[in-house]
Amino acid sequence: MTEAMLAVEDLVVRFAVKREGLFGKPGQLHAVDGVSFEIGRGRTLGLVGESGSGKSTSALAIARLIPAVSGRVHLGGIDLLGLEGEVLRDQRRRMQFIFQDPYSSLNPRLRAGAIVREPLDRLGIGTPAERTGRVDELFTEVGLRPEQQRLFPHQFSGGQRQRLGIARALASKPDLIICDEPVSALDVAVQAQILNLLARLQRDLGLTCLFISHDLGVVQHMCDDVAVMYMGRIVEHASRRRLFTSPRHPYTQALLSAVPSADPSRQRRERIMLTGDPPSPIDPAPGCRFASRCPMVEARCRAATPGFRELEAGHWAACRRIGE
Repeated sequence: MTEAMLAVEDLVVRFAVKREGLFGKPGQLHAVDGVSFEIGRGRTLGLVGESGSGKSTSALAIARLIPAVSGRVHLGGIDLLGLEGEVLRDQRRRMQFIFQDPYSSLNPRLRAGAIVREPLDRLGIGTPAERTGRVDELFTEVGLRPEQQRLFPHQFSGGQRQRLGIARALASKPDLIICDEPVSALDVAVQAQILNLLARLQRDLGLTCLFISHDLGVVQHMCDDVAVMYMGRIVEHASRRRLFTSPRHPYTQALLSAVPSADPSRQRRERIMLTGDPPSPIDPAPGCRFASRCPMVEARCRAATPGFRELEAGHWAACRRIGE
């Protein structure tokens, strides 16, 4: 059994919303509702689902960039949600973020070298000479030229800006990298280059990665394990191979049926068209969150939340109808 680098237990994130009318009660938006998963050291977990499912919110809460209502986030055995002040700052060097948009995630007023060096300065890592050497090393690792350190972000292409973001994330030699849709804002040809770069860096540096994406083709290429989210909850979790060849949850089956393929040897899935609307995330009703759109729904699905059970070794799902 691979040692868990990141262990998330019952993570809950909610946001207050304005009350309706003068006498209405203020509500809460259930963005993440009891999410749990583990990532083994040196492995990559893909977190997938449609927009609004809670993927990025989960990642931001794990990184302590937004507050969580409850839960536990253990990084190498240390609960990050219980840390504050200088102790939390010391742990931040072990976990870094690669953001979705390379255009807005870089400070336009800083030169490229200063952007990559900034985490080293803020976290007090190494001497000034060691930091300079580390920046030179990082530019080479991500495929940028040393002389490009003098340029500003607007002088780089989109792919080069994302390489800068990757270099900045690697600066503190983290144990965990969180990739939040790292290639969705890039052209297809550039996406392949960045994905291959991330795969090589993970292999060479032994990184543990949480990879968030709505692109199942990218997830299949990058990840060892996959967790599928819907309306703030994980509905299925399995190895990449098992999830793509034998999806069990109706929502996962619908997602995979919509993935196009140019491979003639691949067995074509019957397209599953979902009807109905998802429930409101503001104070949702009890029962399965997918019940309003599920083609297999029955009365008991709306009565109580289905448990997350292990169907076979390493394959988990939350659906009462599986196996019937």
